[in-house]
Amino acid sequence: MNGNNSERLSQEGECYQDGESGILERASAFAHRVLEEIETLAGTTSCKSVQLVRLKKWAHEQGYWFDDRSQFGDYFDRGSENEVYLSPDQKNIIKLNDFRYSDDNLTSFFERIKAHNNYFPDCKYDMIGFAENCDGHVCAVLVQPFISNARLATKEEIFNEFVRLGFRPEDNGEYYTNGIHDIFDAVDGNVLIDDEENMFFIDTIIYESGTGGVDIYNSLSPRASLSK
Repeated sequence: MNGNNSERLSQEGECYQDGESGILERASAFAHRVLEEIETLAGTTSCKSVQLVRLKKWAHEQGYWFDDRSQFGDYFDRGSENEVYLSPDQKNIIKLNDFRYSDDNLTSFFERIKAHNNYFPDCKYDMIGFAENCDGHVCAVLVQPFISNARLATKEEIFNEFVRLGFRPEDNGEYYTNGIHDIFDAVDGNVLIDDEENMFFIDTIIYESGTGGVDIYNSLSPRASLSK
């Protein structure tokens, strides 16, 4: 995404459509092909580093690579996995996600974004490409609506919303599950309520149930480490 990057960034944010033609689906399919190649050649699914190298090359070739982080707007915050920017028009939050919670390959990352968009469409992620963060790590560039005039949700409000969505708390409320997906990090700092009492889950970690997500999350999350 060279040339007039700011204009292209705006266009991608406005025109993104999830589906076979969307960047999320195309990147997911490409990463899965790399996984299959490595599994066939080496008999292992541990290929995250190879996938990242190949995805960077692929993103350059497809025109999905951002060279200049300044076009994302003002640096806003740094979380455990995201470098966060407020877009120049202040309508969106742009996150550079470093794939921290994807463990040994990127499959869970792509599935997680799709699941998030299914459960929380009001604050869905639009994937618009790839870039390096300040630490030089290859990241997915995700755009999410900026929720203005919002307050932090309470633990009780979060619990009630999950119950309404068909989830139940596990491990003393450390995460929620519906037997299909396990959702972590749904804490007050990551769940907002606007002035019309709409709730937005802006930053959660999602794994398919029964895939070891609890152990992966506990091994990688600074929040989990602090609670031990």
